[in-house]
Amino acid sequence: MTSSPFGTLPTGESVEKYTLTNFAGASLEVITYGGIVTALHVPDREGRMADVVLGFDNLDAYVAGHPYFGAIIGRIAGRVSGGLLTGNSQTYQLVCNQAPNHLHGGDVGFDKRVWAAEPVSRPDRADSLRLTYHSPDGEEGYPGNLDVAITYTLTANNEFIIESEATSDQVTPLSLANHSYFNLAGEGSGTIEDHTVQIFAEACVMTDDDMTLSGQRQPVARTASDFREARRMGDALPHLFKSHGENYLLRPSASKSVTRIARVVDTSSGRTLEVSTNDCCLQFYTGVSLEGDLIGKSGRIYPQHGALCLECQGYPDGGSHPELGDILVQPGSTQRRTTIYAFSHL
Repeated sequence: MTSSPFGTLPTGESVEKYTLTNFAGASLEVITYGGIVTALHVPDREGRMADVVLGFDNLDAYVAGHPYFGAIIGRIAGRVSGGLLTGNSQTYQLVCNQAPNHLHGGDVGFDKRVWAAEPVSRPDRADSLRLTYHSPDGEEGYPGNLDVAITYTLTANNEFIIESEATSDQVTPLSLANHSYFNLAGEGSGTIEDHTVQIFAEACVMTDDDMTLSGQRQPVARTASDFREARRMGDALPHLFKSHGENYLLRPSASKSVTRIARVVDTSSGRTLEVSTNDCCLQFYTGVSLEGDLIGKSGRIYPQHGALCLECQGYPDGGSHPELGDILVQPGSTQRRTTIYAFSHL
């Protein structure tokens, strides 16, 4: 593992970049600003490496504003309806930064915080980086002093593992996610219309015109949101609501067991991504809001549907709908979640 300066924020805070590599030549680049994954190089069927996540090569571009490329999202990933948070017999008003809802942790969520970083030793000698952040009581309207640790690992088998643990001195909701945008043909190579996607979920939660979650479980059978069988994205996109993607329900509560929940294949390169998690939900996002106004690290424009996101998380409105996934951190206990993005090729 190596580290190097990545720039300085307007506040004067320094940002570092860490590069994790494995013996196969794959590499993962992470910056301490937002815990952002800025690059992820994995091989195709011919052994050729490509960077398969969208992003920038400089800090100024991230600070100027972006659609959460590669960032840690929290305290809650996704939309909280009306910004109203219920828990511990109280109601809290969160910042409604995407009216009428609270989105991705608020105006200054975890994606815009500087995380402390330290390398971690593992018995298998895989490169691991541990990022930590203390979120004070009242930050963005959330209750409780919260301590979060995220560990990124790149294994010899080209698995990108994300492990989180969190504690709080008050009951507080927490639903973290990594918001990497994947294009298995390589970032800046065009759209993901020729990717095939399979999601192993029987139900999802639909949204309205404001992307507010309905709070109602909807079977995917006989709907456009059914990805239980692999589908080519170019064929599926015209039929999805707003071409956005859905929040899929995986299980009623987090599990100790990590199970496979999605598979993506790019037939041109042969690259395959399998996603596993022990979390409750998967937010599938098609990159519909990429509007061709962002130039990435390759110097190419990112077009609409230039990548897709597979965000493993709890149910965003879990405080109001615990039956769809318990996301509360209880004092005296530790919330633990694991997500694995495993790369291979056909």
